[in-house]
Amino acid sequence: MDLTTKFIHAGVDRDPVTGASSVPIYLASTYAQTDPDNIGHFDYARSGNPTREAVESTLAEIEGGAAALTFSSGMAAVSSTLLLFQPGDHLLVGMDIYGGTYRVLTTLFARWGLHATFVDTTDPAALEAAVTDKTKAILVESPSNPLLRITDLRAVAALAQKRGILAIADGTFTTPYLQRPLEFGFDLVIHSATKFLNGHSDILSGVVVAATQELGDKLKFIQNAFGAVPGVQDCWLLLRGIKTLGVRLEAEQRTAAWLAEELCRIPEITRVHYPALPGHPGRDIHLSQASGGGAVLSFELRDVELTRSFLRRVRLPLLAVSLGGVESVMTYPVTMSHASMPPEERARRGIGDTLVRLSVGLESGGDLLDDIRQALQAK
Repeated sequence: MDLTTKFIHAGVDRDPVTGASSVPIYLASTYAQTDPDNIGHFDYARSGNPTREAVESTLAEIEGGAAALTFSSGMAAVSSTLLLFQPGDHLLVGMDIYGGTYRVLTTLFARWGLHATFVDTTDPAALEAAVTDKTKAILVESPSNPLLRITDLRAVAALAQKRGILAIADGTFTTPYLQRPLEFGFDLVIHSATKFLNGHSDILSGVVVAATQELGDKLKFIQNAFGAVPGVQDCWLLLRGIKTLGVRLEAEQRTAAWLAEELCRIPEITRVHYPALPGHPGRDIHLSQASGGGAVLSFELRDVELTRSFLRRVRLPLLAVSLGGVESVMTYPVTMSHASMPPEERARRGIGDTLVRLSVGLESGGDLLDDIRQALQAK
């Protein structure tokens, strides 16, 4: 099936009891048993819920994995994945990565004894040189957050298989509609389902999809033991949001691609970062492993004063944390998505005080461009 069809019919596409077109919201914390020696499929809501199971089966199918587990947020999904490892293990992590992932690795898990080395994953030779005998996994984002840097997923998967370690991708920016890392040999894909998968800025949720049932079972144990599970209402809203993922993202990335080219013509903007933009580093690699540039771009302005003034004057995009909603969201990484990263670390990664990230929503591209222009020119 085409992905747009699969988004609607994958997993449980109707209630098996009544035939309802929407899987019910099962508001139950516990389930009655008929035999104390033979506990049923559902026993306690932390361990399982029919609505949550419906969205997990959908996510596994659309990502092409053996199992999917949902969590209470994207960071709960990341942190639960990191619990696959133990003190003394070593991870290789992309330099240009979400600030929350950097924070949890350099604080909570560092104190726990999990070691992370941040590497330029766009350089396969540098990545391979950083592998040690204690390395257990490589964690990458491609495109990365917030500079949209491109990593060759096939090269990462090949290196991981060669060295007997796990390959993990954060697929939040692209979703399964544009890129499916498991097809290139990755073992795990993480999503902040808060973003494009849901698409309406009204839930918190995270997802991990495993390539094998063995890995899925390990994550299922962590999900149940650690307990960072999503609420059933969020599961239902996520299931609803996935149905329109294809048409939403197709429209949003069409506008984003046009807008990226238009922004290149504005004198106050010194650089535009967008994976499908001609001249973007790694563009050919990206288009060989993804079916579009996506709906997120970032750009750099002439100076800090202009940047702050611009962000105060934009009207259509929300000036906010997050991305992937039907409304456009403009984020200032140094005080928002990457505020937890020390200034010197941001500088090493090229995340400067004039950088702005834009998640393009479903508004008219012309209206968004007009708003950006007026915000730049207002006195």
